[in-house]
Order: sequence, then C-alpha cells, then structure tokens
Amino acid sequence: MPNTSTRQKHGRRTRRRRRADPARNELVSSSLESAQQCLFNQDYGTAFAHYLLVLNLAPVFKDFARESFRFTLFKWAEELDSLGRIQYLFDCYEQALELFPDDEVILNSMGEHLFRMGFRDEAAGYFHKALKMRPDYPEARENFYRVANWLVERWHFFMLNDHGRNQKYQQAIQKAVQKGCNTVLDIGTGTGILGMCAKKAGAAEVYACELSKTMYELACEVVSANGMDGSIKILHMKSLEMEVPKDIPHRVSLVVTETVDAGLFGEGIIESLIHAWHHLLLPPKRGENEFGEQSATGRVIPAGATVFGMAVECSEIRRHHRLCVTKVGGLSMAAAGELHSPVSCSSEPDDSMEPYTTERLSRLPGGYKPLTEPFTALNIDFNNVQELEGLSSREVQEIRLPVIQQGELDALAVWFQLHLDEENSLSTGPQEDTCWEQAIYPFHSAKGFVLKPRDELIVEVSCRDAYLRLCSVAVLRDGHKISLDKLMDSQYPVSNPNPEAELCSALACLQTDQSQARDFCMLECSEIALLNNQDYHQSFCTVLAKLISQLKVKCQNQERGSAFQPGPAVATRCASPFYVLDVSEGFSLLSLIAASQGHVKAFSSVEKKKQQEVLKRLARSNSVSEQHLEFWLNNTEDEQGMLQRPSREKLWSAIILDCVETCGLIRQKLMEKASLARCLLEEGGRIFPGKIVVYGMLVESETLLLESAVQGQEPTLGFNIAPFINQFTVPVHVFLDFSTLECRHLSESVELFVLNLMDANANYINREVKVQATSTGRITAIPFWYHIYLDEEISVSTLGQAAHWKQAAVVLQQPLEVRAGEWVRLAVKLHKSTISILAHIESTPQQME
Repeated sequence: MPNTSTRQKHGRRTRRRRRADPARNELVSSSLESAQQCLFNQDYGTAFAHYLLVLNLAPVFKDFARESFRFTLFKWAEELDSLGRIQYLFDCYEQALELFPDDEVILNSMGEHLFRMGFRDEAAGYFHKALKMRPDYPEARENFYRVANWLVERWHFFMLNDHGRNQKYQQAIQKAVQKGCNTVLDIGTGTGILGMCAKKAGAAEVYACELSKTMYELACEVVSANGMDGSIKILHMKSLEMEVPKDIPHRVSLVVTETVDAGLFGEGIIESLIHAWHHLLLPPKRGENEFGEQSATGRVIPAGATVFGMAVECSEIRRHHRLCVTKVGGLSMAAAGELHSPVSCSSEPDDSMEPYTTERLSRLPGGYKPLTEPFTALNIDFNNVQELEGLSSREVQEIRLPVIQQGELDALAVWFQLHLDEENSLSTGPQEDTCWEQAIYPFHSAKGFVLKPRDELIVEVSCRDAYLRLCSVAVLRDGHKISLDKLMDSQYPVSNPNPEAELCSALACLQTDQSQARDFCMLECSEIALLNNQDYHQSFCTVLAKLISQLKVKCQNQERGSAFQPGPAVATRCASPFYVLDVSEGFSLLSLIAASQGHVKAFSSVEKKKQQEVLKRLARSNSVSEQHLEFWLNNTEDEQGMLQRPSREKLWSAIILDCVETCGLIRQKLMEKASLARCLLEEGGRIFPGKIVVYGMLVESETLLLESAVQGQEPTLGFNIAPFINQFTVPVHVFLDFSTLECRHLSESVELFVLNLMDANANYINREVKVQATSTGRITAIPFWYHIYLDEEISVSTLGQAAHWKQAAVVLQQPLEVRAGEWVRLAVKLHKSTISILAHIESTPQQME
C-alpha cells in the first residue's frame, strides 16, 4: 500500500506541539539521577541501562550526557569482557551506536573489541568509519593501520607490483579465452585483476568469488572503476559454497586462481579445485590435445605445479626453532626438556603444529648453505580431478638425497614452479626475483646433526591432510641407517672429532630405551630466538645482580643508622627478600634469573601451565627454592591487574617491562605501564629497562616501496588498482631484517628519540632531528631500531645479529631527492606507542609533508 502520508495535505491546521508529559519528565529526571549515582558507585551495568532509557526518551540530553555515557559504556564493556559475556557486550555497543551512530570514539572502541576477538574484517569497517567522522583521530588511524596489516598483507603489494607475474597470468588467460574458454570463474579474486584480464581478453561471462569482506568490497570498487561492474559478477563467498544455478547460471569453461601459498597447498587449492571440477566446471578435455578447442570442456589456470626442495644449513632458521645454548643468564638449561617451535615437519598430522613456516632465503641474516642438490618432491596436475582426489591417499614417498657438502642440518627449504599453461610458468625459487617466499620445514633436535659428503639424507614426502609435508627421517652413513627421530630423543651430539666413535655413538642411540616420554614444551619461534640471545640474558643478569647488591648495602646502612634506636620495621624490611616482578610477554626466564641472585622473591607473568612447569624444573635443577619463584597471574584476576603491589606492606624492588615487540615496534601502552610501575617501586627500586633510545638512518630502497604500495598502473597491466588497495598502505613497515634489506644508506645512523621509563619529566612528544646526507639519492624510508638501556652503562641493541627482534621502517609517502652534504630535517613524533616521521630538505624551506 502506498504511503499516503507523503502526499500534500490541504485544509488542515498545523499539528499542535505535543504537550509536556509530567510522568515522562519525572521518569527521565529520576533515571538520569540514578545513572549518575550508579556511576559513582561503579555499578556500570545499571548505570548503562538508565542512560539508555534517558537518551531514548529524551534525545535532547545527548550532548549533555555523551561523555558520561561513553565512560559508562567502556567500563561496562570491560566487565562483560572479563566475564566472557561477549554477545551481550556487542549488543550494548549496538545500542550505543543507535543513539550515537557517528560517534568516532564509540566506533573505534567497538572496532578494538572486534579486533581482539579476531573479527578483523568487521573491525576495519568500524575504524574506517571512525576516521571518516574524524580524519585526525590518532587512535582510530593507528588501529586502522594495525588491522590493515592483517587484512591486506604486505605481499599483496609486492605481488601486484610484480609485472612479470601479472603479465604471464594475462598471457595464459588470453590464450585460453581465444581458444574458446569464454565463461570464466576467478576463485579468490583479491583485487579482481585476473577476472579483469579474462574480460579484457574477450570472455563472454566472468564470475569471481572472494571470502574476505574487505577484499570483496575492494574488488567491487576496482572492477567498477575499470568500467567492468556490469560485466563481472563478484560473489562474497567461498567457492566451496557455490552452486549452479543458484550462484552462477551454468558451469564455466575456465577457472583461474592463485589460491596458493609458499607451501603450494596451504590456502586450500586442492579442496577448492576438487569442488570446482564436480560442481562448477565443465568436464575436462580428453585425449592428447590438452590445449586444443576448449569451448565444451573445462580447464584450470594454473594447469599444474612441480615442487622442489633441498636440505640447508642456516643459523637464522636454527635459532628460531630449537634451543642452541646450554646456559641462559647463568642458568643451566639441561632440565628444560624438549623445547622447540610450533612448526613440525613430521609426516604425521598434528593440529597443534604447523607443517611449515615461510622465509625468503635470500634475505636471511647470515645466509644459508645448500647441503644437497635441489630435488623434485612432487608433481601435480590441476586438470586431473582423479589425481587431485588421490593426493591425500598417496603413499609416503621416500627420497634419498646425496649430501654435497658438510654442514648442520637445519631445515628442508621448498619452492615450486607453477605451470600456468604449456608455455607460461612462474617459479618461487630462492634465486628468483619474485614476490614469493619459500616454505621451511625445520629439523628439530636438541643438539643438531652434521651431514657429511657421501652421506645420504632420507626424506619422506606426504600429503595426508592436503598439506605438503616433508620430513628428514634418517641418514645413510657408511652402510648404516641412522634414524633422526631416535637421535632427537637421545640427544645425539652435533659432531665428534673421532669418526668411528661418532658412528658407534649414533648406533648406540638406536638401542636406547625410548619408553620414557620426554618433557616437551612448545614455544613461539620468537621465544626460542629470545632464549638463544645470550647477550640479552647476561646483561639482565648483570644489572639485576648490581641492583640487589645496591639494595643490600642500603639495608645494611639503614640497620647501622638505626643501631642506637632499633626498630622492628627496619629489621623486618632487611630480613625479607627483595620483590621482583617480570611482566614480559610470553615465555621469559628473567624472573628465574632474578630469583637465582639470592635474597629475591621473583614473580613471573608466564601463564601457560606447561611453560610454568619448565620454569619449575629449571628452578629445581639450578637450586632455586620454589618459595622464591611464584607465578603472578595465578594471584591476579586478570592481566589488566598485573601491575599492582605484591602485598599491602610491600613494594617492588624491580619491575621488568617488555618494551619492544618482535616486529620492531614499541609495545602498546608502554609509557602508561611505566607510569604505573614507577608508583609501585620501593625507594631505590628500578624499572628495567630504564630508557630506550631510538636510532634511524636515511635509506633508498626500491624494495620497501614495492612492498608498501602499488606503484601506478604499469605493473598492474594498465588496470586502475593502485588508488583502492593503497588505502591499506601503512606508513610503518614491520618485520624487517635491516642487515639484509636491499637499500642504499644515504646517511649515518642518528638518534631519533628517547623514551625514559624512570623519569617522566625527561620525556617529550615531538622532536626535530637534523641529519646530513652522506650520499646523493632518493630518501624512500627511514628504518629504525632501539638501544635498550637496562641501566646507564649496560644496553642491548635490537639490531644485532643475535637479537630476537626485527626492525621497522617509516616509508615516506613521496620519496625525497637529496644531494650529498644536504641537511634533512626530520619531525619525529611519538603518539602512545606509534612513531611517525616527516622529512624535508632544510635548505629548501617548505611546509612539511
């Protein structure tokens, strides 16, 4: 029925203004008073309900109550979060946004909760809307940058900038369309570039699907901007959920996809292609002429792949996947049990483990040494559905690899050649100039294993759960087979100067009783690298010993000073141990190192039970009493209450803060934590570290540009993609290895900023730094790193080769031309934990970018 109320009315008097309703006004007034009283009493749930009633009945109070309403919402949300009432939490935010749909603070807070819960797509939408409401809102901007790194990973930019890769896909698609494949489905379309290639080649119908909401919306914008929105149908769904004719009208003659990762099968290409052959594609062509007339048959681009691998020695891989030291900070690690990363190359599937990790071998610090020639691990034909279906049930393949040079076995490195068609292929090999990384299958052993020329390494290849798995299982040496699995359990030594003794030892290991299960604990790769950082732990050991010694002297002086007027307070204080709190993220030995100093009661923030057991075993084996080591999170209700007094009568002698994330950024809310920690220290107590000095350097790096933003339309085959995906460009590039980054240094390193954790008055927000260029070039980025000062004399650098940290870099929006000798002025700003840098040439005064 039409809405007749929209028609113009004639002959009616103006509607009278609604009369005041005394009962309604009384309800609003009493509810507002109740809301304020509940807020005062910290009854946030009831206060929130009263505010909802007031603002729904009397919107006129919105401006008056906005700040109090926000505060109440955020406090109530914290309570709901701690209680696990997540759905109710989001319901409250929905109610709040019905009242204040354009409130950037509420929008940003909603996004933060969604991000913490893992809903990154949805979080990005709220951060983006908050920025639209207020473009200069720094919290929303920083949150958007953080979520952008998750939603549009940096390889997207590098891949779209890879003109050679894009062109080969375009050529293969064009050739297929010209041979009759005129109905096309692009699975995992991303930006839509492959679907647009098909349409440009003359395909009559093009469909595309994309699971990520962010990438789906991005693809819709890109396709529309390139004038193809009416001719390419994009679906926001998994291809596995697609049906004919519900989602597409009929089966297609060509599927194009690049749903492959460094390990080839990790993004589910096998499952999606099996489904496509059964439900979405025309049947495959039969007969010899594989690439003949295809109009009534189906095919896939890429047509197949060949997987290659080789055994490597690489200290960088080793130190991230297994413990390489016997002592850490003076503590013997013998009782730690089996510690290794969550990456296992076992041929048996295990849901708690990842089958491989990824690295770009050419960029690993210290490089790598091939121990075998490259070998073919697997061939797969994506146009053979029977082969795809039989992949998981293939028998385990055993391959023998002759060792070509001596070295410690650290990993199997894997790459592949993607056969787009009979003429075009792409390689992800370590020697290629490509956007791809290689898959790394680390070898886990407490003491490693040295391969020698004339050895044969036996590798098993399987795909039991549709993941490619490679496992080093044994070595043939002098006619004897040495099982690497058993050697891992029996602590086989790295090498022995006597070859005969070495072989006898290895064979003896085979007779070892394996009935007793070893203590096993899984740590993150960064946590293992931290344990292997001996300088870091020794530096902490030194400064903790120095502090405890100073505090003991102070107590002794106080006892002498009160000798003539003895008091129980002084005696009790000096008799009781010094309290040390370690609030490091993840697994940390620093609390145990503190407890080992004597006269110290240390509190660890380690939360996982298995990791706590490791610390307890190490404490016992290093003669540290269990009474001197406690787990702080066992005594607190939640992590947010971690920074508090150890007891009503005590303060902390030392608080250890985790200041720098592995990715190279300052940890969030570090300065707020330091401010609270200072209030909890006894006189003479210290925060470790005391200060952090940020260093940086001017560089020219084409690599950083390519990994940060799409550089125009030329790499993307003339399609207009850059403006849309570059919305997800972030100004700070993380997880860099500066030592292997392809770049030209245009200046010496320079101090950019200082964060003082012990003295709040020494801190600042903005700083201008002058840097003299030592070479002529284009400044594209400013990599930065940290010197972490544990005290005034002892510091550790996040740039050292033994460091477990990576580095970060600010990438300039517009490269800056500079000549040798010119001075560059950097405006450095720290907002909360985020560093931003703007640059201009000092000799040419102009407004900063």
